[in-house]
Amino acid sequence: MRERGSVIREVRETRPASVPRHAVRGYLSIASAAFCWGGAASLGRAVFTGRMFAHLPPLGPVIITQTRISFSFLILLPIVLWLGGRSALALPKKEVRRSLLLGIVGMSMANFFYYLAIAKTTVATAIILFYTAPVWVLLYLLARGRQRATMRRVSAVAAAVVGCGLAIGIGGPAHLRLNVLGVAAGLLGACAFAFYNVYGHGVLVQNERWRVLVYAFFGATVFWMKVNPPWMIAAAHYSAGQWGFMVVFAVISILLPFSFYFIGLQHLDATRAVVTSCLQPVFAILFAAAFIAESLHWLQAVGIVIVLAASIAIQLPEKRAETATDVRLSIAE
Repeated sequence: MRERGSVIREVRETRPASVPRHAVRGYLSIASAAFCWGGAASLGRAVFTGRMFAHLPPLGPVIITQTRISFSFLILLPIVLWLGGRSALALPKKEVRRSLLLGIVGMSMANFFYYLAIAKTTVATAIILFYTAPVWVLLYLLARGRQRATMRRVSAVAAAVVGCGLAIGIGGPAHLRLNVLGVAAGLLGACAFAFYNVYGHGVLVQNERWRVLVYAFFGATVFWMKVNPPWMIAAAHYSAGQWGFMVVFAVISILLPFSFYFIGLQHLDATRAVVTSCLQPVFAILFAAAFIAESLHWLQAVGIVIVLAASIAIQLPEKRAETATDVRLSIAE
């Protein structure tokens, strides 16, 4: 009885720091990020295929990926400085390094390998590989002893991955093409996204999110300047219309969704967050069906329902004993 009482007191005393107080807010924030990403994916696809802004010369995925990060940084930085002054960027050096790493590995590498997978395989292949991220997140947390393999967690992760596969058209209209480089890129992108969720949660529960976001954007911006230097961008002679589109696309695809996602990571653990992020292909498909007149296969509808159910099921509270164990493991970590 004494041991049981000690565990209950430990959970109650550590609950504010270890267990999210606003799980609903976290879920809605991640879902809002997925909504933005889904809309951006459909917009990008419409532009790349010439269904929208056909008068603009085509833009490659590298410049789109680079500028949406860079413009997001250039927009967010003055806003943060204007609202809070230089003190709004104050972080210990260790936390600055962690935030930069989050931007370089979590943001940049995830995008880089995702687009490489698309280039070497197909969009459907890249998506299904990328959204194996929930599996890697859960396996890592289990291996580190930070979570338990409860039936709800394992089932929700499996359902999210299967649902994503069905939603993008596996077994229906989707075309898969596999090669070694493409598959490796897709899996590396998934690992980078998994890192972003696990590492980002750890950074954000200890620091103010806007400061972390500024430094993460800065780290990602520097990374892309190394990949595609400014003089190479200048040599491409992009038009004013192209630059205008890239600014708008940056806000829709990076600035808004990552702002939402950072809020979500403050209130949800990595497993709940990454499973909820699987709503992104669902929203992309619904946007495409509604605004680009793309057909929706019945298997895709089944996949949408499965992903939605998984994203909700993973949010449900665990049993008291399981929650107490997770809290103690998190404290020990």
